[in-house]
Amino acid sequence: MQHSSLENGRWAELSFPQQMANIGSETSRVLKALEAGKESRAESAFARFQELIDLTIRYGRQDESKTARSAMWEELCRFRELYCAAFEERNLSELAAANRYLDLFASIR
Repeated sequence: MQHSSLENGRWAELSFPQQMANIGSETSRVLKALEAGKESRAESAFARFQELIDLTIRYGRQDESKTARSAMWEELCRFRELYCAAFEERNLSELAAANRYLDLFASIR
């Protein structure tokens, strides 16, 4: 795990937009690497994406209500599923769309 220092609770201290913006940094790296034909870099960034989204799914924002966390959890799991499928298919347009969505969170940080 490359983000092991975040698993000790630091990740849950970040706001949801900060978590999503960090995830977006990795999706941006995935897309750029694939566009450049750098499979190894894309695979590494994809692994980091998975780590960060899994941390968000696992820890998220602990101070949210149970209902809000449940809805967020479902949406994040679906996003992860769709992103992973797009990555496996090397569907650059879907990966770019996901990246544009995550870019919105960077402006909220």
